[in-house]
Amino acid sequence: MSATITPVDASAADNPAPAPAPRRRRFVRPGAALLSGLLLYLSFPPRPLWWLALPAFALLGWSLRGRRLRAGFGLGYLAGLGFLLPLLVWTGEEVGPGPWLALAAVEALFVALAGLGIAAVSRLPWWPFFAAGVWILSEAVRARVPFGGFPWGKIAFGQADGMFLPLAAVGGTPVLGFAVALCGFGLYEAYRQIQARRAEGTETGTVRDEDTGTGQGTRSGTGAGAGDEVGTGAEGGTDTEAGGVGPARTPATGAPARTGSAIGSEAAGGPRPRTLPRGPLVAAALAVLVPVAGALAALPLVDDSAEDGTATVAAVQGNVPRLGLDFNSQRRAVLDNHVARTRELAEDVKAGRAPQPDFVLWPENSSDIDPYANADAAEVIDGAVRAIGVPTVIGAVIAPETGKLRNTLIEWDPDRGPVATYDKRHVQPFGEYIPMRSLVRVFNSNVDRVSRDFGAGTKVGVFDLAGTKVGLATCYEAAFDWAVRDTVTHGAQLISVPSNNATFGRSEMTYQQLAMSRVRAVEHSRAVVVPVTSGVSAVIRPDGEIVAETRMFTPDVLVEKVPLRSSLTPATRMGTLPEALLVALAAAGLGWSAFRSVRARRSGAQ
Repeated sequence: MSATITPVDASAADNPAPAPAPRRRRFVRPGAALLSGLLLYLSFPPRPLWWLALPAFALLGWSLRGRRLRAGFGLGYLAGLGFLLPLLVWTGEEVGPGPWLALAAVEALFVALAGLGIAAVSRLPWWPFFAAGVWILSEAVRARVPFGGFPWGKIAFGQADGMFLPLAAVGGTPVLGFAVALCGFGLYEAYRQIQARRAEGTETGTVRDEDTGTGQGTRSGTGAGAGDEVGTGAEGGTDTEAGGVGPARTPATGAPARTGSAIGSEAAGGPRPRTLPRGPLVAAALAVLVPVAGALAALPLVDDSAEDGTATVAAVQGNVPRLGLDFNSQRRAVLDNHVARTRELAEDVKAGRAPQPDFVLWPENSSDIDPYANADAAEVIDGAVRAIGVPTVIGAVIAPETGKLRNTLIEWDPDRGPVATYDKRHVQPFGEYIPMRSLVRVFNSNVDRVSRDFGAGTKVGVFDLAGTKVGLATCYEAAFDWAVRDTVTHGAQLISVPSNNATFGRSEMTYQQLAMSRVRAVEHSRAVVVPVTSGVSAVIRPDGEIVAETRMFTPDVLVEKVPLRSSLTPATRMGTLPEALLVALAAAGLGWSAFRSVRARRSGAQ
């Protein structure tokens, strides 16, 4: 038996093979996904940086395009955490980080599912449209489950200062959010297509040199300059329409990556490279231009003219004795604060320092003492209402002897006392009632601060206040499309969103909620008045402009003349139809992607 020893090539020893790509490269896409979520957060109030949502979606598109489904889920989850952890930090303001972290972790799962879906449809023609539809699908689900949903953080709510806001009047928050996501994905796709064409131009020039015998270089089959690696996913899968089955494709063009032999045959006089199709570039251009053109076309729908005259409204911010969860331990002080501010307003009106309001709006929880069961509370409320002399809406907690509590708005007439009520229809889980109380108590004892659950009302809230029909959406309800729209379809000429944000201190929560009311104003072409116990209270015109607002944790009264309107925007008329169409678009894209994947696998098996 003999052995042959192969000598080591000296040049190979001196010049070892290149080391594999640095390990840190594997963190590029996860880092980009996390950064995209952070940019989405930064696009929300109180910052006027609405435009950051566009690079956020562009970066998210780069992170997810061509990834396997499992990788898409993981990258989407990172984006969700980057977005929702800072956005929802106020939920732990007084109860510690546990509830905040749990809520963000659960809600980020919906963004993870969106990431999975976007990764799936990203291999399709016109993928930015399908991807934006998938994002709206995830928002639609998140707004409904679990426990009635949690739509906080819908992309539309970060666009109160943005150029796309008029689209809220076209199709509500789904169309507005779709436009933002589509434009962001379109920007990335446009960049990708431009880079691919630049690479094609470089390669074509080299071919001509080689064909004439004057070229000195050779073409690379990697599509240099396309801004992505060829034929591989960062998570280990091949970048194909089947999610890992079939020939590798260049992410820049979607065309099969060429091998060295193919390049050599072309240089020797074989087939010339095909010009890149125009379809993807057209799709990218439309993905950017359609939302912009749509927003411009929708501008005539944004109208703050007084169709039904005007009303002078007063919003009372009485303030609370102290911040935090214990604010209502001094319930009588909160009530007295609002009584005092209303009496001061009455004195200013008599002295000519303030105009006479047609009606007065108090915030949610302005009387946590049940005026039906406590004669002294009813007496001071009645005295304040008689002093101002106009109908006043009181936010009260009604505590029947049996059954659940009610978060109730009471129409209090200066002559007849309480004449109508509205019970909040969407009570807040883990805030106004505790689902799975015994289980939740294991993780956080603060659940027992809610010793008695609130029950939900069933009737739409529209009060006739001195001839003006005022729609009512209490605090948390402003986040839900249906809760605000119902009041307008039932005849509301103006919308009121009485709120209590004292529990959340000086956090960004009140500004996030105020932005929702600005979007609702444009969506339904109604003035919106937001009285808040501790601020920020505001008066918003139908075009979304804030004409008056208070500071946080200061007693104040806003008195403003607002336009009354009765016409209905397309968004109000169509209701959930635009959202349903966008969900159908997402479903079509997901179905098409699944069909292509199955077909590719069957072809590979043969």
